[in-house]
Amino acid sequence: MKYDLKIRAFLPEDSTRLVAIWRAASEKGHPFLAHAQLDNQATLVADHYLPLAETHVALRNGEIVGFISLLDQTIGGLFVDPYHHGTGIGRHLVEHASRLHPRLELEVYTINESARRFYDRLGFVETGRRPTDDSGLPFELIKLVR
Repeated sequence: MKYDLKIRAFLPEDSTRLVAIWRAASEKGHPFLAHAQLDNQATLVADHYLPLAETHVALRNGEIVGFISLLDQTIGGLFVDPYHHGTGIGRHLVEHASRLHPRLELEVYTINESARRFYDRLGFVETGRRPTDDSGLPFELIKLVR
């Protein structure tokens, strides 16, 4: 099956779909976070992060299937609809961001092994760790740079 993948800039009307993708991907990739934590983060994503970040949206055959949000050279978020995991969308979004910002960095939860493997395949290297996440919870984060 041939897919038509396009990447374009975020539009405000994309917010509802992006938050839905964020939630579905977060529930799959971060099962250790409580639903209440995800609810709070979803509000932050919609009201704070999406409007402030440089966000690029991936569309496959016209449907929004993923996005990457950047704060300068930092990947603040990369989320793909779980139905489309493993189809190259995340890689395309990272390569798109890399053309805009040749040096990229991010943090990923240590226990999110699939994300760690994904970034390893894309050439990111570990440069540090911290013991707690942004909410102060005891979930170790790895800093990666490419």
